[in-house]
Amino acid sequence: MPNSNKKPEPKPPIKKDGKDLPPPTSLWMQLAVAFAIFLVISVGYSFVREYFSGTSTIVPISQIAGDITAGNIVSIEVSGDTITAKYTDDSTKTSRKETENSLTQTLSDYQVPADKLGAVSIKVKDESGFRYWFMSLAPILVPALLLFGMIWYLSRQLRGGAGGMQAFTFGKSMARLIRPEDTAQKVTFKDVAGAKEAKQELTEIVDFLKNPKKFIQIGARIPKGVLLMGGPGTGKTLLARAVAGEAGVPFFSISGSEFVEMFVGVGASRVRDLFLTAKKAAPAIIFMDEIDAVGRVRGTGVGGGNDEREQTLNQILVEMDGFEPNESVIIMAATNRPDVLDPALLRPGRFDRRVTIDLPDRKDREDILEVHRRTKPMGPDVKLTVIAERTPGFSGADLANLMNEAAILAAREDRKEVTQYDLIRSIEKVMLGPERRSHVLNKKEKEITAYHEAGHALIASVLPYADPVHKISIISRGRAAGYTLKLPLEDRKMQSRKEFLDDIAVSLGGYIAEKMVFGDITTGASNDLQVLSNLARNMVARFGMSDKMGPIAFDVGAQRAMFGDGVTGEQSQEVSNAIDAEVKRIISGCYKKAETVMKDHRAALNAIAEKLVEVETLEREEFEVILIAHGIVPKRKLDIEHAPLV
Repeated sequence: MPNSNKKPEPKPPIKKDGKDLPPPTSLWMQLAVAFAIFLVISVGYSFVREYFSGTSTIVPISQIAGDITAGNIVSIEVSGDTITAKYTDDSTKTSRKETENSLTQTLSDYQVPADKLGAVSIKVKDESGFRYWFMSLAPILVPALLLFGMIWYLSRQLRGGAGGMQAFTFGKSMARLIRPEDTAQKVTFKDVAGAKEAKQELTEIVDFLKNPKKFIQIGARIPKGVLLMGGPGTGKTLLARAVAGEAGVPFFSISGSEFVEMFVGVGASRVRDLFLTAKKAAPAIIFMDEIDAVGRVRGTGVGGGNDEREQTLNQILVEMDGFEPNESVIIMAATNRPDVLDPALLRPGRFDRRVTIDLPDRKDREDILEVHRRTKPMGPDVKLTVIAERTPGFSGADLANLMNEAAILAAREDRKEVTQYDLIRSIEKVMLGPERRSHVLNKKEKEITAYHEAGHALIASVLPYADPVHKISIISRGRAAGYTLKLPLEDRKMQSRKEFLDDIAVSLGGYIAEKMVFGDITTGASNDLQVLSNLARNMVARFGMSDKMGPIAFDVGAQRAMFGDGVTGEQSQEVSNAIDAEVKRIISGCYKKAETVMKDHRAALNAIAEKLVEVETLEREEFEVILIAHGIVPKRKLDIEHAPLV
C-alpha cells in the first residue's frame, strides 16, 4: 500500500508563478494591519508637518498686535498667511492672518501705532520650493495615497492567500503546483510501500515523460489519461505525486469539487486555464482528485442536476481530446467510485489506462509499518509482523493513523519509545474508538455484557468457517459496551456462502446468550441484528446465494437506473415478499445452529463470561486456555505459527 517515508519537515511557503506568497490570514487580521498602517502614516504626517512648521508657539493675531504695541517684538516674517514673530528674548511665536488682507492692514485694524509697527523689521518670504508644494498638496495627496495603499494591500491578500476568496481570479484555476525542485514535497517510488502492480503500470508513464521521443518514433501512443481507482486511503494521490517525482516534472493538483461554482461557466473557465498553464509548463502532470464530483454520468440529475457541473465535464472532455502526442501533458485522476463516471471519460483517447489500487496484503502492511517506524523510536519488543497479521482490511492511511495513535499513547504516558502494547491498543482504537473507562457499568449490566460477548466468542470458536477470536473485552469503546475482536487467519479476496452463514450465526451469539441465560433481551444486540440482516439480504439479493431465488441480483437494477442505463430496477411485490421470506429463512437457520452450539457448550459459555467479569479483557492465549479446558480445539494457521501478542 502506498505510503511515504519522508520525515516531517516544515511546510514550505506557498508558491505562485515561482514566487513565495504570504501565509493566509483572516479578513479581520488584514483590516487590523491596514488600520495600524493608517495610524502610523497619520502620526508620521503630524510629525513631518510639525517639523516643517518649526517649534514656534501658535498664538492668535490679536496677541501679536498687542506685543508689537508693547515693543516686545523685534522682527516678523510673513510666509503666505503664516506670521512668525521673533521676540526680544529670542523666542518665536506663530500666528495666521487673513489671506485677503496684507499684514499692515491687519495690524492697523487692531489699532497698532504706526511708530511701533515701523520699529519692527518685517520680511515677506516668497512661498516656493518643496515646503510650499508639500504643505499645499499633502492634505490632499496623503489621504489619497493611503486609501490606494489599503486597497492594494487587501486585494493582494485576497488574490494570494492560500484557499482565500480569490475575488480577483474567479475564473482562474486553483490548482496547487509542486515543482520538481521542491524537495520538501517531492515523492518517488522509493517512498511508496506496496502497490507493486500499480507502480509497474505507472513506470511507462514516467518513461514517456522522461523520453517521449522513444515512443513517438516507433509510433506508440502513450495513454493520455490515467485513472487511479481504489478505496479511501489506499494511496492514489501519493502514487500520482510519485509519478511526477520520478519523472521530475511539475505536478498540478486540484479537486473535482473546486471546478463547480454557482455561476455557470466558471468551472469550464478554470478547466481551460488549468490546461493552458500545464501546457506552458510541459512536460507536466495534471492530477484531479475525486473526479466523480464533476465526472458523473450526464443527463440523470445526479449531483443536483447542475448544468455547471455538466459544462465543466464537457470542457474536460474537449481538453483531453485536444491533446497532441508531443505536448507531454498527462492527466491523472483518482476516484473510489468508478462505476458512476460518464462513459465519455472512460473511452479510448481519454482515460486510456486504469490502475486499480487494492488494500494491502499482509506483506505490504508490514512494509508500510516499516516506513512509518523510521520516524518513531520503537522498543525492542515491537514485532510489526504481528501487527500486520492483526490488521487485515486496513488501508495505508489506517496504518499511518495506527502508528500515530501508538506514538500518542506512548507520549501520553511519558515514555520515550513505542512498545508493542501501544501498537496493540492503537489497533483497537482505530477500529472501535477510544476506551471509555468513565462509562462504568453496574453489576447487572456488566454480567449481561460479559455473557453477550462470550456468546459471540464461543460461536466463532466452534463453527468451522468463522474467523478466530483474538480478543474479548467488556470495556466500552466508542458506542459499544463491549467487543469481540475476530480476525481471519489469512487475507482473502472472496467469501463463500458457508462463511457468510457462520458470520450470521456469530452475530446472533450475543442475542442468544442473553435470552438463554437471563430469559430476556436488551438493546445491546441492536447493531448485531442490523449487520446480520443486511448480510442475509445481500446473500439473497446481490450474491445469488439463495437456492430458492436463484442466481439473480435483484438490487442492481436500481443502481443502474440511478446512473441512466435505462433499467428501472422495479420488482414485483411477489418477488419482494419472496426475498423477505428467504432472508428470514436464512436467519432462522443460523439461529437454530447457534442455539445448538450454545446449549452443547453451556459450561464453556459460563466459564468465559465469569472470567470476563473478573478481568474485563481476555487476550487470545487466555481465551484458548478456557476453550481447551472445555474440549474445544482452537483454530490455528497451518503454514505460520501465530506469534505472541506482546
